[in-house]
Amino acid sequence: MDKKIQVLIVDDSAVVRQSLTSILESDPQIEVMGTAADPIIAVKKIMKQIPDVITLDIEMPRMDGLTFLRKIMSQHPIPVVVISSLTQEGTEVAMKALEYGASEIIGKPAMNAAQFFNESKIMLCDAVKAASQAKLSRLKISSTPPAMLVKPKYNADIILERATLKSRIVDTEKMIVLGASTGGTEAIRLLLKNLPPRMPGIAIVQHMPEGFTRSFANSLNANSELEVKEAEDGDRLYQGRVLIAPGNCHMLLKRTGKEYSVEIKTGPLVNRHRPSVDVLFRSAARYAGQNATGILLTGMGADGAKGLLELKEAGADTIAQDQATSVVYGMPKEAAKLGAANDILAISEIAPFLVKKFF
Repeated sequence: MDKKIQVLIVDDSAVVRQSLTSILESDPQIEVMGTAADPIIAVKKIMKQIPDVITLDIEMPRMDGLTFLRKIMSQHPIPVVVISSLTQEGTEVAMKALEYGASEIIGKPAMNAAQFFNESKIMLCDAVKAASQAKLSRLKISSTPPAMLVKPKYNADIILERATLKSRIVDTEKMIVLGASTGGTEAIRLLLKNLPPRMPGIAIVQHMPEGFTRSFANSLNANSELEVKEAEDGDRLYQGRVLIAPGNCHMLLKRTGKEYSVEIKTGPLVNRHRPSVDVLFRSAARYAGQNATGILLTGMGADGAKGLLELKEAGADTIAQDQATSVVYGMPKEAAKLGAANDILAISEIAPFLVKKFF
């Protein structure tokens, strides 16, 4: 039997520690090796046994989560999943956590309804599994992590049916659709930073919870020549603009005449995610066809792989990130296995490729 992923839970709330333990241990691939009420206690536990993954609250007594994260990542990197309340102040701090090396950020599980609780369980367990696979500098993995068992609840059909006829759309603007998960925030940041302001419109699904995507978009906007914003229903997608799918909502591309816009809608998890890359990619295959360029970056699981294939079959150019530069080589690997990618590129090669393509 594969070794279970050993998790240390660090949170000052006893109720949260108990809830997270129950949620994580409901997954047969995960085992909670211990809990800690603050980072000082956590350090003592780590000295006795190094966990595969740490779940970390941000606001705690004696030492705040960000300080603890910086110390961990600079001294002995361990994959960290930051679990934060969805307050505006918290989202800004959580974005800083990503800069310091956190593998994932997710919202604290909702306990008020069975559906939300079950979805939180899926997202939390998947975040821990993804983090356990993340490549971190100075982190030596002595054994192969457990096989990632990702069983999609639904595919993109639940949101948008696949077009029955191959789309050959000629008279529309060029546009780019991009999907990413674990490790994607920094990959997207690097990519956008190296693109000129007159790029075709870009629509992005990054797996992030509600509340964090706006801060992510604002951060990208401040560090790019492109206009970057969290998408709202009906937003137009045009040259020089980047729209980030809001957390907890699917984003679909729409077309009116020669103009593109986005539709923001709720619905079930697709490939265990909302927003889902497959949903965005399918809509782009239908409404942009060969005028689209699809890009699939680092992340666990298979979300976006089939969608990238649909884009390729619709005549679009398709790109998957390579294994060497992916933090988790899951989504792009699945796309490569399907033959969905025309090109497999390092993250540093994608921006020059796009500039050459469009200019």
